[in-house]
Amino acid sequence: MTIYSMTGYAAGTRELGPASLHLELKSVNSRFLDITFRCGEELRFLEMALREKIGAAAARGKVECRLNLAPQVTAPRELAANLALVTQLARLETAVRATLPQAAPLSVAEVLRWPGVINDETVDPERLQAAALVLADEVLKDFLATREREGAKLAIMILDRVARMRELTAQVAPLLPLAIADYETRLSAKLREAVANLDEERIRQEIGLFATRIDVAEELSRLATHLDELERIVKKGGAVGKRLDFLMQEFNREANTLASKSVAAEITAIALELKLLIEQVREQVQNLE
Repeated sequence: MTIYSMTGYAAGTRELGPASLHLELKSVNSRFLDITFRCGEELRFLEMALREKIGAAAARGKVECRLNLAPQVTAPRELAANLALVTQLARLETAVRATLPQAAPLSVAEVLRWPGVINDETVDPERLQAAALVLADEVLKDFLATREREGAKLAIMILDRVARMRELTAQVAPLLPLAIADYETRLSAKLREAVANLDEERIRQEIGLFATRIDVAEELSRLATHLDELERIVKKGGAVGKRLDFLMQEFNREANTLASKSVAAEITAIALELKLLIEQVREQVQNLE
């Protein structure tokens, strides 16, 4: 199953005789699906249908939809007056002049400049809606393809970090016996210097307590489990962003514990690199749908 990024872009245009319809979609990451619709009032009636299409195609992300209808520059324009609006203006002028007889009458030029008086050749709303829906299907296909390509790149990067984290966790276990042996040598020497007749049993007890404090077998086991789950989720695909975001919190918890129990420079270095890799994965998970 495909994994999708929340970052995507696509645009398309459909010619409608006297005008061309342009649709643009772009998205960035967001916790939820947030659709912003930008268009002129003459296209506002298309908003609901386009929102439904986008909502059916995308689960998460801040999606901006831009829709505009531009007249064809080369197309001949047939101008016509909106006589109903002219009639309304005439009635309004008569009412105003009845109250303000000194007011100047409207000129023909002023009437023609009045918004909506001049009607360009327009596209039938039903034809416009049909064209918009077909265009939306085409643009959404490209839009999802860009999110899929970006998602595939993120999946490769995440799985690469998973492989490196497996290598690092595998390096920790062999270092623990060496750390314990080194601690035993140093502790025995110090205690023998301080006490002439030191009980060997006491040394063994101290070493046992030390080994218990630095034991990270449980953390390594949980890290291995989390890595398996991370890899499984990414390979399965689908809407994985929220699940992976939660999983990264668990990764951080185990890495922090590993660092806090470290008594060797090598283990500390491994824990720090693990935390760096986890942060890199977490940043990319924020972009997954």
